[in-house]
Amino acid sequence: MKYHICTKFATVEKCFFDVGLTVFYMKISSSQMFRDLSKWCFGALTLLFLTGAFNAQAQGDALFKAKCATCHQVFKDGTGPKLYEVRQKWSDGGAAEGSILQWVKNWNVAAAADPYAQTVSTWSETAMSIFPDLTDEQITSIFDWVDSQVEQSNDVSAVPGVVANVSDEESSLGWTWIILAIVFIVIILAVGGVRRQLKSAAAEADGEEYDEDMSYGDELKQFAWANRKLVAIGTVVVVLGVVVTLFLGLYSIGVVEEYQPSQPIEFPHSVHAGVNGIDCKYCHNSVTKSKSAGLPTVNVCMNCHKQIAGATPEQAEQIQKIYDAAGFDPAGGGRYTGETKEIIWNRVHVLPDHVYFNHSQHVEVGGVDCKQCHGDMTTMTETAKVRSIEELNAVEGNIKLSKKTLTMGWCIECHKEKEISNGALDSKKDGYYDEIHKRLMDGDKELYGKYLEDGKVSVMELGGWECAKCHY
Repeated sequence: MKYHICTKFATVEKCFFDVGLTVFYMKISSSQMFRDLSKWCFGALTLLFLTGAFNAQAQGDALFKAKCATCHQVFKDGTGPKLYEVRQKWSDGGAAEGSILQWVKNWNVAAAADPYAQTVSTWSETAMSIFPDLTDEQITSIFDWVDSQVEQSNDVSAVPGVVANVSDEESSLGWTWIILAIVFIVIILAVGGVRRQLKSAAAEADGEEYDEDMSYGDELKQFAWANRKLVAIGTVVVVLGVVVTLFLGLYSIGVVEEYQPSQPIEFPHSVHAGVNGIDCKYCHNSVTKSKSAGLPTVNVCMNCHKQIAGATPEQAEQIQKIYDAAGFDPAGGGRYTGETKEIIWNRVHVLPDHVYFNHSQHVEVGGVDCKQCHGDMTTMTETAKVRSIEELNAVEGNIKLSKKTLTMGWCIECHKEKEISNGALDSKKDGYYDEIHKRLMDGDKELYGKYLEDGKVSVMELGGWECAKCHY
């Protein structure tokens, strides 16, 4: 099979395909070639335009986050006014053309040249930052990106990991149980009356005497005497059951699983640690260097909530409590009044006075993740509570334990299972256990070898079960 293709690239008109004895003829006109070329050019220009538009959007997004987000929000006033459709607002207010671009670069110059810009400068006591490095195109890309945003629904239940507040209280089942109890009592009395009438009729039919004045107590005594062996066995079983129940109840003393005190502010960890991804150590900043993890100060809360005032009335009500504590008035650009109000939080994890626990030793040195003791807080929609051992064991990566949370057995079991290092102590390469490694190697190498038989050195093997480690 042969192919003969006749082409002159500049003036292509004919091509011949010689297949055996058959010749096929195909003609490509110049107009057809031009149409194909036009389509390719149009497609390339469209792609170039879209690429430029996407780049402008991306540039506007990046510049807004880098330059503006500290003081401005898209749809809400913060330290500075909201930026959505701000160009239209300036235009409707009579601002000079290009004045808003000059405002971003240097608001002092804009305020001196434009009366409307001068009015805007009095909106807040906080002065606008200047950005002389931004070009008109960059500023325009910021405004274009802002105006392209879509305001989210105020329905907080639409946010992943957030449970909306339900205003309607669930109806209590107390009355249902009371009504059912009354019904059962009436049924029992009615059945008892019918039974006595039947016994009286049966005795009369058999020619026997039946004392209709006999009380229920007398009948019970008569039945118990007639079945005294079964009654005696039942009494022993009941007494033993009560004794065992009482002794088991003693084991629940000091067990505080599911303890969840009320708090002055409803704080959903699922929003802060889950949706927004805030690290635990940002708020509990003493956890790596102190015995206590600490509670965040109002100033830490205000780092974010100076800008975030809540998407719903319920959220705004809770955040207002933070403003009251900080002495902050969010009106306009916001200002501090100096009139503060203390927030009194209720402690959740309370250990007995004779128990010593150091957060920094566990978190910083032991490398224990917060979720091992507190559970996955990114899913905690309510205020904090003492998680049950079942909830803690369900968290991926946690050491599986069997004793109740915050009990002595829970701590001891964890010290047995938790490793300090996988392999020799000097394999940690953190310097903390180097001296212990050296002493074991020089003083009792055989004991050290026993520690390493399971491939790790546990907390228990280095004295984690000694009473004085945890008790004063």
